[in-house]
Amino acid sequence: MLTGAGISAESGISTFRDSDGLWEQYKVEDVASIEGWYKNPALMTRFYNERRKQLLDVKPNEAHRILAELEKDFDVTVITQNVDNLHERAGSSKIVHLHGELMKVTSSLDPNNPNFIRMLGEDELEVQIGDKAADGSQVRPFIVWFGEAVPEIERAVILTSQADIYLVIGTSLNVYPAAGLLNYVPDEADIYLIDPKPVPWNSGKRFTHIMKGASEGMKELKQYLYKDE
Repeated sequence: MLTGAGISAESGISTFRDSDGLWEQYKVEDVASIEGWYKNPALMTRFYNERRKQLLDVKPNEAHRILAELEKDFDVTVITQNVDNLHERAGSSKIVHLHGELMKVTSSLDPNNPNFIRMLGEDELEVQIGDKAADGSQVRPFIVWFGEAVPEIERAVILTSQADIYLVIGTSLNVYPAAGLLNYVPDEADIYLIDPKPVPWNSGKRFTHIMKGASEGMKELKQYLYKDE
């Protein structure tokens, strides 16, 4: 399944694309692009410090919890565009973070080298300019920014191509390469889209659109999944 900002929005995490989202406060090129990092790493560092602090004030919602509960009866892998840790905190055990993880930092010279990726503790949320990674470079958020490759996309493609049921929840399907994953869903798979708004669907595959928010949509999805019981 593929999850996006809409599932975390119900927990109170600001999205970028909604009218009251983060786009209104910052320019994307300033806080979510590799060019922004080169231009003003101090601004980027402060921005992601703020995002980490926000995580302390939010909790997984019903949609996150239902996804985790489905592991009792299904082999569930969550492919997420979100950088928060709400899926983990809800209890999901198989998660692919396409765009990185907010609670991790890494080397600014070699960001995808596992030797330099480090999980932050709750007492380390304030990263500073001058903090060094293991290779001596300035630490940076372990986030995939615009202008950078998405290292986990190949793994996500493989997992998507093996799906019997594919769920898309809370994503605008505007950000590539994540949106392109729909092209790899097997033709025989059942596809469900949970979003209260119309979503551009370019894969040509048939799907069931549950036009509700994440939590209410997940409750309805359970009725589809367990309809024969």
